[in-house]
Amino acid sequence: MTKHVAVLMGGWASEREVSLSSGKACADALERCGYQVSRIDVDRDLGHVLEELKPDVAFNALHGRFGEDGTVQGLLEIMGIPYTHSGVSASSIAMNKHLSKVFFKANGIPVTDHFVASRDEVARKHQMEPPYVIKPVADGSSVGVFIVKQGTEHPPQEILRTDWKSGEELMVERYIAGRELTCAVMGGVALAVTEVITDLNFYNYEAKYAQGGSKHIFPADVSSNIYQTAQKLALKAHESLGCKGVTRTDFRLSMHGGEEGDLICLEINTQPGMTPTSLVPEMAAHAGHDFEDLVRWILEDASCER
Repeated sequence: MTKHVAVLMGGWASEREVSLSSGKACADALERCGYQVSRIDVDRDLGHVLEELKPDVAFNALHGRFGEDGTVQGLLEIMGIPYTHSGVSASSIAMNKHLSKVFFKANGIPVTDHFVASRDEVARKHQMEPPYVIKPVADGSSVGVFIVKQGTEHPPQEILRTDWKSGEELMVERYIAGRELTCAVMGGVALAVTEVITDLNFYNYEAKYAQGGSKHIFPADVSSNIYQTAQKLALKAHESLGCKGVTRTDFRLSMHGGEEGDLICLEINTQPGMTPTSLVPEMAAHAGHDFEDLVRWILEDASCER
């Protein structure tokens, strides 16, 4: 019997459009693989929709809050529907940038100095000497991220806007000047390390998803020591949180006078993008998995109690 797959996409978080793109790409691939696919633009009636559809498995293509933070995973656990990617606790911890760094540090994974403060405090005065980075504690795709450069008189006042949707707690962390590296883990194996280069201010939302917004160099042109260390740390980050399926861990490689410095772990993504410009499909292809193979593998890895 053909397996019935519910592809969860969209939602109401800040990464809705990216999720719709990921979901469409994955649903199309699953149909090409012969699965029966129901495409669900997720809303708060998801439980009712799933009860009516009665799928065999849920392919979670949601990004950001409610879809990547353990919330929808808990619903699927209650309903007994096997699902892809990481489980409730791993998803929740990974989505919280501060808490995940606590786990990383406890497991010997290098992180930069950071702390959490209220939105008002962060906007009122510099919480550390610039340069530093301001991030929402729990959001993705670089939504609501600001780099406060050296010499800046005051913090960005945009975070006080009335339409701010990225939470009342923000994380402030030391800015690491250097290169952007990332590495995915698939089935307990670290894939190729990729360097991301962009002409934009940093690897922000536009750089991630706009055509030509960034350039991906893989395998990354770094020393073998840095390359292997990034792979080891990506796998350790994946395992330290108890992640499942595919994840992608982002790093900064500090540079000193053209020489490679320290490799610093920024965050782990438990449901990395699967859009036409996304990194994980490229890494998987480099390892011999075309897009259909990758999506099929993610689906067949699905389970409850993850």
